[in-house]
Amino acid sequence: MAVEASPPIRIATEGAFPPFNLADDKGEPAGFEVELGRALCVAMKTECTFVLQDWEGMSEGLRAGRYDAVMSSMASTRERRFRMSFSKPYYLVPPAFIARRDAAVPDTSPAGLKGKTIGVPGLTEHAAYLEELYQGSEIRLFGNLEEAALDLLSGRLDLVLGDKLALQRFLDSREGACCRFVGNARYHPAFHGMGVSVALRRGDVALRERFDAAIDQVIADGTYDRIRAKYLPFDIRFPGGGPWR
Repeated sequence: MAVEASPPIRIATEGAFPPFNLADDKGEPAGFEVELGRALCVAMKTECTFVLQDWEGMSEGLRAGRYDAVMSSMASTRERRFRMSFSKPYYLVPPAFIARRDAAVPDTSPAGLKGKTIGVPGLTEHAAYLEELYQGSEIRLFGNLEEAALDLLSGRLDLVLGDKLALQRFLDSREGACCRFVGNARYHPAFHGMGVSVALRRGDVALRERFDAAIDQVIADGTYDRIRAKYLPFDIRFPGGGPWR
């Protein structure tokens, strides 16, 4: 007796958060998450279709069964876990330190940055992280990352801590030629969360397990890194309790 093929998996994405998800010039879903999702489906030996969905209706559409999964940079927060199920995380943009190009910063640990002046956007997890763990440093709070980066450019700061993707955009600018990455901050779940995962309907254990196994497979066989390198110049794999590579 022939075994019935599993039905296609329908995956929703917003299409408005490049490079992770976007709509291409034909209006079709594209970006890192879409390409990764297709690779996960290959690993699961299952056909998948992607649909664009406004963020405001994303959770409701999942619960209503209009699609089976969401890959749209949705973080696995405690509040969402009451309403949805999540796969293991497939990315987390690391926090990173930048300094001036001529600065010698061999160690970005709390001990290594003792006595240094570090700028960071206020009212963020990065500010809370520094204030809790880098008490030997002088922490200066700014309205946004751009203000902190400009103070680094002018020499009023030794380092800036922020989201690595946003810092990469600064370093790619004309002003950013002054500076360079000197290290990632060590991952701490209390401040950096549990990463971005595939969101699924609560109770869909079988599909969650299939996505978990597929995520492990594409990381192990190098597919993940090949896709990531098309969109980002640094590692975004979830660190799982250790430092980012």
